[in-house]
Order: sequence, then structure tokens, then C-alpha cells
Amino acid sequence: MVMRTGRRKFFSGCACCQPEFRPANPARRNFLAGGAAALGLAATMPLAAPAKAQVPAARTRIDVHHHFIPPFHVEAMMAPGRRTGPAPPKWSPALSLDDMDKSGIATAILSIAQPGVWYGNNVEESRKLARELNEYGAKLVKDHPGRFGLFACIAPPDVQGSLKEIEYALDTLKADGIGLLTSYQDKYLGDPSFAPVYEELNRRKAVVYVHPTTPDCCRGLVPGIPPGSIEYATDSTRTIAHVVFSGTATKFPDIRWIWSHSGGTLPFLTGRFVRLAQERKLAHLPNGPMPEFKKFYYELAQGNTPGQIAALSKMVAISQVMYGTDFPFRDGAEVNAGIAEYGFTPADIAAIERDNALRLLPRLKG
Repeated sequence: MVMRTGRRKFFSGCACCQPEFRPANPARRNFLAGGAAALGLAATMPLAAPAKAQVPAARTRIDVHHHFIPPFHVEAMMAPGRRTGPAPPKWSPALSLDDMDKSGIATAILSIAQPGVWYGNNVEESRKLARELNEYGAKLVKDHPGRFGLFACIAPPDVQGSLKEIEYALDTLKADGIGLLTSYQDKYLGDPSFAPVYEELNRRKAVVYVHPTTPDCCRGLVPGIPPGSIEYATDSTRTIAHVVFSGTATKFPDIRWIWSHSGGTLPFLTGRFVRLAQERKLAHLPNGPMPEFKKFYYELAQGNTPGQIAALSKMVAISQVMYGTDFPFRDGAEVNAGIAEYGFTPADIAAIERDNALRLLPRLKG
């Protein structure tokens, strides 16, 4: 602690914090005087040229997991009984673009945050909210050419509303694909009632991006552990398995699926799923589930630790791995570090961060 009295200082506190008192040192006075003279001389010398500003990293990456969260969606999702946990982080187009520039991201494909637009059986609310969100996202794409794309939202339990919104989003708004959640109340994505929606998506050879949500089955199971820490990855695995084992993947083979977070826990459970297929002798899986798992795409947001990447890389080829950030819940620096530290070859990095997305979404080449 320092106590001041006039111009003199007194120190109090423990002995280890008190400076040792020494009388004035003449040599030190001479040094300071000489230093002052030197500073005066330096003031007359020309200044060195300033260092060049660091050039920002080139924007080449394509982010397939990037949320947009306008205020009207926050208001809807935070109504009682809907979103679990706190409100989502603050978001704006400017915040997205700022992190994209910092992270070397050329284009981010926008998708909505969970719990999406389906809150029960309120069909009219769901349709209205989906339309508002899709038009908002499409306007961002238009207002920022080349910087954004859009995975339009629908609610598959509302089959007729979904079919109408698919047509509007893909034909009028020119969305890049459709965004789904892993589950809708008690229905997972292999539910037979969703078949008309998949028939249309299959006909269009649509890209379908899937994001996890808090499942109705498993809220608050473990005290102190929020659903996002366990259930998001688990719900991804549930719905991937359901799409495969229900026959949805083989019945609608032209849908191009992208799964979040390195496939959740799927890479760690493939042995169990292989055994399950062997026991059930399913006609639509004559070679087991692995060929279907290997066809899907997986992005690396919150799935980029060495163990996660290693497991995913053993399950699928690099051609099926994509770049994602989960902004604004995470920033691009996290996945960039995970990719850089893993030890991929330059060719693999180029495929993950850009080339695989261009193959799936050729519009972005322009």
C-alpha cells in the first residue's frame, strides 16, 4: 500500500512489499543526466520508417455453420417453455463480418439458432416466423454480395407449410439449401411423417444442414451440466442413426446431408451401430450403416479437438469434412487453431476450409 503526504511517499504493508531504503546514488544522477542529454540528441535525429501494417489474412474459408439471430427471433425463442438456458449471444451483421474478416472467412452460410421455429402445434406462428427469417437471411445475402449464403429454415412436422417454404426459399430467395434441427419434440429426422418433405428435397438434390437442439427427452438430466454440453452431440447421433436405420438415407439418396460438430458422438459409436445392423439383418443396409455414414458431410465447429478430428478422420474421407465456426457461440479462431494444430497436409486444409464446400455449393465459386 502507498500512502502519500505532500510530495513524500510512505509504504505500509508486509515487509516483503516494502522497498529497501538507499541514499541517493551520485552515479545514478550522472547516468540520468547523460540519458537526458542523449534523449535531446535523439530528438534531432531522423525517425526510423514506421513498420508496415500487417496485411490481414486472405479470406478464403467457407463457413457452413454460422448463425444469424435477429431480435425478432430472440423474442420468439425466449418465450416461456421454449429455449432452455440463457438467451443467445448478441449478434448483428457487423459482428459476423468482423469475425469473418479476422478469421479469413470469405463466405458464411447462415442458419438459424435452436430451438428454431416449431414450438408445438402453432402452425401459423411457425410459418410466419420461418418466412420472416428466410427473407431476413436472403436480404443479408443480397446486401453483402459474396459474403453470405443461406440455409433456409422449415418445420418438417408442418408438411404442407414446409413444402411451400422449400419452393419459396429455393426458387424465389435462391437459398443454398435447407436447415433442419435434429429433433422436433418427439420426432427425429427419420420419422415417416416427414417423407413428403424428403421427396421434394431429394427431387431437388438439395443440401440439408442439420443443427442440434435440446431434445424433449433429456432436459436437465445431470445437475449442473447444461444440455449443450452433452445432449447436443448426443441428439446429433440419435438423428443420424435414425436417418440411416429408418431407411430415409437410402430411400432419398440425392439429399446431401451436412451434420454439425463432427457428427456428435457418432464416430465413437460406429462399432455399436455396425453390430446393430448385423443383428437386425436390415434389407436396406446390406453392407451395414458405414457406407451411409461415409456419404454424409460433417463440419468441425466445436468438433475440432485432436481426439474429435482423429475419430472423424478414421470414419470418413477428408472429402466429407467441412469448415464451420458456430458463430456467435464460438469464433473462427477456435476452429482455425484446431485445424492448424492437428497436422493436416496443405491439400487437406484447402479441401476442408474451401474446396469441399465449393463442390457441394458451386454457386459460391462466383
